[in-house]
Amino acid sequence: MARTDDDSWEITESVGATALGVAAARAAETESDNPLISDPFARVFLNAVGEGMWSWFGAPNLPAPITEAQPDLKPRMQGMVDYMAARTAFFDSFFLDAARAGVRQVVILAAGLDSRAWRLDWPDGVTVFELDQPRVLDFKASTLREQGAQPTCNLVSVPVDLRHDWPAALREAGFDASAPSAWSAEGLLPFLPAAAQEQLFERVQALGAAGSRIAVEAPGPDFLDEAALDKQRETMQQLREVMAELEPDREIPDVTDLWYFEEREDVGDWLRRHGWDATVTPAEELMAGYDRRPPTGVEDAAPRTLFVSARREG
Repeated sequence: MARTDDDSWEITESVGATALGVAAARAAETESDNPLISDPFARVFLNAVGEGMWSWFGAPNLPAPITEAQPDLKPRMQGMVDYMAARTAFFDSFFLDAARAGVRQVVILAAGLDSRAWRLDWPDGVTVFELDQPRVLDFKASTLREQGAQPTCNLVSVPVDLRHDWPAALREAGFDASAPSAWSAEGLLPFLPAAAQEQLFERVQALGAAGSRIAVEAPGPDFLDEAALDKQRETMQQLREVMAELEPDREIPDVTDLWYFEEREDVGDWLRRHGWDATVTPAEELMAGYDRRPPTGVEDAAPRTLFVSARREG
């Protein structure tokens, strides 16, 4: 599905389907022998939508024609599960540290199927604002409601497209820009044009009082590397050809078709330039810190992203 300026999506299509892929990785990690994270709701979302390409994560066996065509696929899938586990642990820790330090407003930008408002042990008085497309938030809320799940915080859903005037919607939902807040941009930035990314951080700057914090999963310095991108697209095309023979009705999207490959400022540099004390950790270093490392012998087995955490000075 090609991107347009005001596109929207169901949870099983376009950008929505990528949230299911992340949920599948969290489910696989949660159900593993030595889980780094616990997300009991990830499997609930997958069961609600049924089979899809997201089902490949954690699958014990892949079809033989696929493993023959792509012998690196299984270790690559495990590498992505490990990456998503480390990513989830990073943001979990960020939010709980902020809440324990007294921050009582949490803003999850592009919340997707993130279930932190239901699964984390939030201190009393914390309000979590979830921002995303209306249909995505509706799916999540209705699915968890059917399971009898209850938020562990004061949850406020803010159905809004992040390319529109989301600060106004956030304020109308009760956000107090005069008090410190904790923000996350997880799995978001490549899906935004460069100008929209710049505007997003400008808006956080306008809303984040002194003492506010932010955590970001940011594109790495080789995000625009043409050789790496061409190789990834070649791999996806090979998978599409195999899947077209095995299951003609199943669509295999290429996530890079949903991204905006445009020059954009380094996130750590932007935050420092605007008065934030920022720490930047490459993905492999973050994974190693959680004892989760990309599989050996497989090139580019984990995204070369950067994890940024920052606090705004007084």
